Amino acid sequence: MNWALLADIFYGLIIIVICVHIIYYTPSADKALAYVLITIFMPVIGVAVYLAFGVNHRKQKLYSKKIINDKALLETVRKRITLESEKVWNAPEPAIQKHKKLALYLLNDGMSPLSGNNEVKLLINGEQKFPEVIQALKSARHHIHIQYYIFEDGEIGEQIKNVLIQKAKEGVEVRFIYDDFGSRSIRKKFVDELTRGGVEAYPFYKVIFILFANRVNYRNHRKTIIVDGCIGFTGGINVSDYYINSKDRPNQVFWRDTHVKIMGPGVYYLQYLFVCDWNFCSGKHLKLNKEYFCTEPNPKGKAIVQIAASGPDSDLPTLMFSMQQAISLAEKELLITTPYFIPGENIMNALHVAALSGVQIKILVPGKSDSAFIDAAARSYYGELLAAGVEIYLYKKGFVHAKTMVSDSQLAIIGTANMDHRSFELNFEVNSMIYDTATAQQLRDIFFDDIKDSTRINPDTWKRRPFRKQLPEKLVRLLSPLL
Repeated sequence: MNWALLADIFYGLIIIVICVHIIYYTPSADKALAYVLITIFMPVIGVAVYLAFGVNHRKQKLYSKKIINDKALLETVRKRITLESEKVWNAPEPAIQKHKKLALYLLNDGMSPLSGNNEVKLLINGEQKFPEVIQALKSARHHIHIQYYIFEDGEIGEQIKNVLIQKAKEGVEVRFIYDDFGSRSIRKKFVDELTRGGVEAYPFYKVIFILFANRVNYRNHRKTIIVDGCIGFTGGINVSDYYINSKDRPNQVFWRDTHVKIMGPGVYYLQYLFVCDWNFCSGKHLKLNKEYFCTEPNPKGKAIVQIAASGPDSDLPTLMFSMQQAISLAEKELLITTPYFIPGENIMNALHVAALSGVQIKILVPGKSDSAFIDAAARSYYGELLAAGVEIYLYKKGFVHAKTMVSDSQLAIIGTANMDHRSFELNFEVNSMIYDTATAQQLRDIFFDDIKDSTRINPDTWKRRPFRKQLPEKLVRLLSPLL
């Protein structure tokens, strides 16, 4: 008996079955093609990669976002949110009038309210963010809700831990969610210290075998803090000393990032998202009352804020659709900053249409990120965009990790989502949509300061790059849905 032939036939059958499974169960055609290619052309390894990372799908929801199970009450809440949102978008603010379709989409898709009377403060890099965070945490009287993808036990991590424990001792409710993969360095001693100090701490979607678990795909990439329901923080900056550009660490790479502090009713939806995540990962059911939501009006608040969020619990890729809508509504200028640019077909088409319609588009990306593979995939998209008139800038001062967009100096988007498949389809993410000309103008000024430390790609030079450079990038692009 020819055992080698039988083994080949058996393996061939496995490949066929896996490919059929990929095609049938993977909703994204790009992702399905990538998994089929890696399965066929990387024997054994390709099958292992798919079984480890591709078997779960976004339509197989991890949990329900609904914290109101009573249908009648849910409908009452929905009507109230819609009514309050209509009051805001009927205001004369030009930024909201221009982007009413975007606001309506987020309201209908995720019941995300449009909130007025918010005070918004941009926080550039860890040097600006962490002092604001420490001050807000120390001011807490009722509760602190904190959630991070990466939380490390360093200088800033210790400072925050000490404040959390102190506030817990004072009787403040402190709840802490950490991603079990991104924050794996604190899973033992650090978390034990928090819990012994009175802080309730839970990992989000616990990973048992980090190197092999397909749960690594579905990470909670959100970075949010809510203090007394009145103050909220979100954006790209994790809790790590790497995010602080200190003179005491002269050899450290300069880290350029953006966060935002929101004071007012715009925090409500951040609170809602936290409670959904908390009820899921803690196994508890947090009963909400008025003390979890700020009822005092902010006298300085003028900005209109709406929160966009999505993840494996979403029916639609909300963040991708919201970015598409924002791009399509731009008339004059789009300024995009992202550390990982693997946009996919939908975003690419939206950028092409906008650019060829006369919108001036500038994209800022790292000159070199923390992944050579992702850099190669990103470069494969540049040629098409440059040909359409898009300007692409490579940041040279260090690593730009900010995830922002400015449209026509009226809409500012600041959040946790990169412009890639992982953020759009696999991770739990959150973006703040700020319909406010003052904030948008400030973020626009910051963008133009950043490109002073960047190099613009010359379209003609880029087009003449040798075949040996372009081919590997195009090959990596075939696998971009898996990055």
